[in-house]
Amino acid sequence: MNTSVLSRKRQRLDVLIENKVSFAGEHAELSIYDTYQDAQKVALHSSELLFCGMISGKKIMHVADSHYHSAFLPNQSFVLAPRQKVLIDFPDASLNKPTTCLAIEISTDKIRNVVDALNFQQEISHDDFFQYVPKLVHSQHNIQTQQLLERMITLFSENEQHRDYLIDLSLNELITRLLQQQSRDVMLANCQQQTTTPLGNVLIYIEQHLSDTIEINTLCKIACMSRSKFYQQFKLAFGVTPAVWQQQLRLQKAYRLLQTGERISQVCYQLGFNDPSHFSRVFKNAFGSAPKHVIKQRH
Repeated sequence: MNTSVLSRKRQRLDVLIENKVSFAGEHAELSIYDTYQDAQKVALHSSELLFCGMISGKKIMHVADSHYHSAFLPNQSFVLAPRQKVLIDFPDASLNKPTTCLAIEISTDKIRNVVDALNFQQEISHDDFFQYVPKLVHSQHNIQTQQLLERMITLFSENEQHRDYLIDLSLNELITRLLQQQSRDVMLANCQQQTTTPLGNVLIYIEQHLSDTIEINTLCKIACMSRSKFYQQFKLAFGVTPAVWQQQLRLQKAYRLLQTGERISQVCYQLGFNDPSHFSRVFKNAFGSAPKHVIKQRH
């Protein structure tokens, strides 16, 4: 991170609630918000898609047009659709420990260009995996997304040669990850409505067998595809192999179970991990904090 530029800007406090430092790119603007005091019902909205990544502290998000109310914690992302409104509480913010959030506003045209490019690349399959659905998305970061966000902070806050080109590449990657998450959600929703797709059925099967060792031949039969085509289509749609996808789902469920107060060893064995120490290492690599810290956040 370009700490000299970024730190100097963040040290200039104009307000104590949502003090904003921004860096503009051609198709996006990256901002870091620091809040230094307890506050409630602070409004947030954007005319473009807004990707938010929590850095430190805790927010409570209230979506104005739904019954959604949830805590927003480090290593989580929150995607706000254009013109969607949320209200934010800052229960833990203080001068010594500010609540800090990263926000990236991405133009609709840029998202449309990436969608068009991705669907063109897999045109031979006649499946539109990638589609932008204007709705709220709240999810856990995986390690790849976390590393990408750290890299984007550096790219936006520096003025080196090829800055705009590198920012554009990072935006392509971020949008692709968001679209992959949405394509998964859309497929699962379609399955629940009895509108089945080959990969949608595979996702349902994986989620129903999180603690099992899944045979790739079984997934190929469910998808009615050859082994090579199945791997190609799955990784194109979701960015990872089926084994990595299952691991991510296991860890996301583990996070939710730990938040409810279940013991680490119980969660470990329930989700198919054989050793609590290994589970803790994998969990920390994925979310940046150990399972015991997630349990502590409840109190």
